[in-house]
Amino acid sequence: MTAVPAPLPMATAAPAALPAQTAFGLRLVVGLCGVLLAVLISGINENVTKVALADIRGAMGFSVDDGSWIIALYTAMSVSAMAFAPWCAVTFSLRRFAMVMIGAFMVLGVVCPFAPDLPSFLILRALQGLAGGALPPLLMSVALRFLPPGIKLYGLAGYALTATFGPSLGTPMAALWVEFVGWQWAFWQIVPWCLAALGMVAWGLPQDPLRLERFAQFNGVGLALGFPALVMLVIGLVQGPRLEWFASPLICLLLGGGSGLLALFLYNEWSHPLPFFKLQLLANRNLSYALITLGGVLFVLLAVIMIPSSFLAKVQGYRPLQTAPMLLWVALPQLIALPLVATLLNQRRVDSRWVQAIGLGLLALACGLGAQLTTEWHRDNFAWLQVIQIIAQPMAVLPLLLLATGSLAPTDGPFASAWFNTVKGFAAVLAGGVLEAVTTVRSHLHSTVLVDRIGNAPWLDASTAPGLGARLHAQVVALTSADLYLIVAWVAVALIALIPWLPTRIHPPRAVA
Repeated sequence: MTAVPAPLPMATAAPAALPAQTAFGLRLVVGLCGVLLAVLISGINENVTKVALADIRGAMGFSVDDGSWIIALYTAMSVSAMAFAPWCAVTFSLRRFAMVMIGAFMVLGVVCPFAPDLPSFLILRALQGLAGGALPPLLMSVALRFLPPGIKLYGLAGYALTATFGPSLGTPMAALWVEFVGWQWAFWQIVPWCLAALGMVAWGLPQDPLRLERFAQFNGVGLALGFPALVMLVIGLVQGPRLEWFASPLICLLLGGGSGLLALFLYNEWSHPLPFFKLQLLANRNLSYALITLGGVLFVLLAVIMIPSSFLAKVQGYRPLQTAPMLLWVALPQLIALPLVATLLNQRRVDSRWVQAIGLGLLALACGLGAQLTTEWHRDNFAWLQVIQIIAQPMAVLPLLLLATGSLAPTDGPFASAWFNTVKGFAAVLAGGVLEAVTTVRSHLHSTVLVDRIGNAPWLDASTAPGLGARLHAQVVALTSADLYLIVAWVAVALIALIPWLPTRIHPPRAVA
C-alpha cells in the first residue's frame, strides 16, 4: 500500500521563505486601506451591475436569458478566483499581485460597455469577475500578516465591511448612476476608486521577492480539478431557479459534474505537499465552526437586504432610487458600528461566542418583526428592523473572523484566507439560490390558496373584478415575504444553538511580552 504523505511538508515548506515582518506604520495603514478600497469597490460593482442589469440589457440589446448568463459567469469566475488567489499572492508577491488584479479589474470595467456583441461582453465580464474575485483574499492576508496583535481585530473589522457595508451600497449606487448619469457608469464608476487603490497599494505595501521556486511543486492537478468544479457549481446554483433545477439536464450536469470534480479536488489537496486548501486545518474546531456558521450568517444578511427591496419593488412599485435610503440606513452606520464591536471584542474579559449569540439573536428579532409585514408597509415601516440590524450585523460577523483566525499559526494565514473567502463566496451564491427557490415555492402555495378562496367567494362579481389581480399579487408577495422573514429568523436561532458545544473560547490577539 502506498503511504500517504504526512501533512508536515505543507506546514514547513512555507515558513523558511516567508518574508520578514515589516514595521507597522503609516505606509502599511495606507496600503491596507488601498486593498480594502479595492475589495469594497469590487463587491459594490458586482451588486451595482446586478441592480442595473435591466438598463444594461436594454441599452446593449440583450435578452433576459442573456442577462442571467452575464451574472452567472461573473459570479462563477469571482468565486473560483478566491480559491487560488492566496497561492498566487505568495508566489508573485502580495503587492505585485494586488496591483495587477486591481488594474485588470479597472481596465476590463472600462471596456465592457464597448463590447460589440454578447460573446465579447460575456468574456470581458468573466475576466473582470476573475480579477475582482482575487481581491478579497488579499485583504484578509494583509490584515493577518501586517497588523500588530493589538489592532488586528480592527483590520478584520475592515474585512467585515465586505459582508455588512458593501452589499447594501449596490442599490444606492445603481440608482445614482442609472437615474442621473447613464448606464455605462455602472461600469465606469470604479475607475477613480481603483486608481486611488493602486496608488495606495503601490506606496503602502512592501515589495516581497518573487517565489517562483514554488512552481516546482505546483499543484496542477488541483487547479485542473478545483477551478472547473467551482465554476460548474456556481453556474448551476445561479441558473438553477431559472431552469427549474433538476428538471434541466444542464443543471444536472453542472451540479453533478461539479460535485464529482470537487470531491476529487479535495482528495488531491489532502496529500499534496503544496495545496491550495489545507484540509488538515479543519481539525481546528473554531475554523470549522466559523466556516459552517458563515454560510448561515450570509444567508441571513442576504435575506434582510433582498426581502424588503423585493417587497417594496413588487408591491409599492419602488425603483432603486426610492429603496436606496432604506439600505443606506444600515450601510453607513457600519463605519461606526464595526469599530465599536471590534473594541468590545478586544477586551479580554469579553467572550466573542456570546457576542455572536447576541448578534444572531438581534437578527432573529428583526426578522421576527419583519414577519408581521402587510401589503400596507412602506419604506418607513422597515425602519426599526434596520436599526436593529445596524448593531446586529457586525456582532454576528466579526466574532466569526476572530474565531476563524485567532488560533491559527501565522504560516497558515494564506490557507485560512483561501478557506474563508471561498466558502464566503460560494455560500453567498448558495444562499441566493435557496432564497429564490423558497420564494418560488411559497409564492405558488399562497397564490393557489388565495385563488381557491376567491373562486369560492359568493360576493365576487363583475364589479369587484377590476384591480383584483393586482391586489392578489400584492397579497401573495406580502405573505411570501413574511414567510421568508420567519424562515430566516429560525436559521439565526439554529446558528445560536451551535455556539455552546462547537467553538472554543478565543481571547483577542495580544503581543508576546
